[in-house]
Amino acid sequence: MAAIGTWAFSYPAVRQMKDMILSGEHATDVVERAMAEVEDDTETGHHIVGRGGFPNSLGVLECDAAIMEGHPGRFGAVAALRGVGTPCKVARRVMERSPHSLLVGEGALGFAVEQGFTVEPNDNMLSDRSASAYQDFLQKKKNVSGHDTLGLIALDLMGNITVGVSTSGAPFKSPGRVGDSPLAGCGLFADRTVSITCTTGDGDKIMCYCPSFHVVQLMKQGSTPSEACHIVLTDIMMKNGQDKCFEIGLIALNMKGEVGAASSVEFPYTFWNQSHDTVQQFTQSSQCFL
Repeated sequence: MAAIGTWAFSYPAVRQMKDMILSGEHATDVVERAMAEVEDDTETGHHIVGRGGFPNSLGVLECDAAIMEGHPGRFGAVAALRGVGTPCKVARRVMERSPHSLLVGEGALGFAVEQGFTVEPNDNMLSDRSASAYQDFLQKKKNVSGHDTLGLIALDLMGNITVGVSTSGAPFKSPGRVGDSPLAGCGLFADRTVSITCTTGDGDKIMCYCPSFHVVQLMKQGSTPSEACHIVLTDIMMKNGQDKCFEIGLIALNMKGEVGAASSVEFPYTFWNQSHDTVQQFTQSSQCFL
């Protein structure tokens, strides 16, 4: 049994996940419900997740989300989805009810409507903070830094393992831009035989390396979660040059409930497993190589 969340703001979500896991709920339900609480809260929007996130260059909020189970073929994702405050819920419906695995833009929106989701005006999707930041972007060309994609991982009492990711994407991005988050093998990957992983950071760069898939494959070959994350990050940093490496954080969990992380920047995360009574907070320091 275990639960993980990327970044410090995931602490309430992981605490909720802990309680749900201990009550016997399925890992996918755990991830979906905990993710939705964060996605639909404008107070966490400034972390670049869901409602209250920063819009694209036209002032429209477009969200990406994905969910993946450890069972083969169990994956669903949406990208550039507008007007829905809980995109991870739509991603799960894609996984369970669509013949496709990834729906984007108008296709994702149309599917959400078919599934009974309420589509809201764009003004409802922005917070005062994100609307004000957009005006600063238009008038002063002032951008917002940060890549705080939310990733949640759950390992339940029955041994089911699920990962979910959600983000409103790079602030003031080009309309239709999609990062690594909703792409299997890039922003997330799961394999019930060994492990699960997700990433956070600069999605335009991360997707070029398929790091989540690489981490899982290393664990299948015998690496611990920590070893696998550090090997993958070292490989990426050596290819780019340490002083030129982009922002990336990796986190992984194996079926024993052991966690590992590696990052090119200081990377806080929250973690709980059956050996702890409470949710723990950790900070992964930026990795260096010789």
